[in-house]
Amino acid sequence: MKEKVRQTVFDVLFGIARSVGAEVKVRMGKMPETRRNTRQSHISLAKQILNVALERGMKPGDHLPEQAFSEVCGVSRTPIRSAFKLMEEKSILHWRQEEGYFLSVAAGGQAAKALRDLEEAEDSLAHRILSDRAERRIDEVQSVSALARRYGASRNAVLLALKILSQDGIVAQLPGRAWAFQPMIDSPKSIDESFDFRLTMEPQAILAPGFSLDIKRAGLLRTQAEEFLNADEERITHGGFRRIDNEFHVLIAQCSANRFVRGGLLVHHRLRKASRRGSSTPNFRLRQAMAEHLEILDSLERNQFDLAADQMVVHLRRSRIRRPEAANRGIPPLLRGPRA
Repeated sequence: MKEKVRQTVFDVLFGIARSVGAEVKVRMGKMPETRRNTRQSHISLAKQILNVALERGMKPGDHLPEQAFSEVCGVSRTPIRSAFKLMEEKSILHWRQEEGYFLSVAAGGQAAKALRDLEEAEDSLAHRILSDRAERRIDEVQSVSALARRYGASRNAVLLALKILSQDGIVAQLPGRAWAFQPMIDSPKSIDESFDFRLTMEPQAILAPGFSLDIKRAGLLRTQAEEFLNADEERITHGGFRRIDNEFHVLIAQCSANRFVRGGLLVHHRLRKASRRGSSTPNFRLRQAMAEHLEILDSLERNQFDLAADQMVVHLRRSRIRRPEAANRGIPPLLRGPRA
């Protein structure tokens, strides 16, 4: 009888131990992916912080205030601290006791190398897959096993990369095990179709009943746009313009009350961001486009939605043809009125 009781107790304890072990194993299996995703977000934020610092003309030894970069980047101070720590590991920043973080790299070669280092650290497999697709080295429809063979990576690593790309609207999973890439916006025809889509949808995002401008984010964008316009010619960069431009158009989409318009535009803007490969747009057009952003924000803040929608049409047409004098095509010039 005692032996039977001992055996029963042993079986119960063994079962508990096995269950605990399985749970620990599952948790341990999930931890690397969680850590990796978190690190990727910190790397992206670090790149944004460095770009902002360079656009503002910061030099080695300049202090990077947590609160200021928290407001500019639109995140809390906790991820800013994590990004600063990562930048310290990469020798981009250095830390002083009770003073905070200070810039260690100068504009030019040092900053370019720092950005390359961050880009190489930022989810290299997803970046390689996207680069190969943009260069047409891989087909539109792919399987996980084919990508795993091509890149010499595990299936889990490939799945993680595809999930990251799917969050940006770059790929979508088909029924079964295949994944399909969205059309890239990297040819004259696709760029033209992109502008056709935006000319239809972005004004409607503003005109749909219930549009509500996020005043705080609009204020941050206004500050960035004004800094861009006031910057010296040598500090004007296409990368800096693209970042502010993308945030502006994403803001317009996110403030729309029509969920279908909002969702379609957000996916499209993520695809635009992923598809860009440099630009030949002259600096005068970059400045003009930034001024147009401010005009649209002025109208939105005054709740003049019809005017803002018309301004958006003119803005997109000018961006499409890059010839401001021919952009209106029958639409009268929209002057920037006094702010309320």
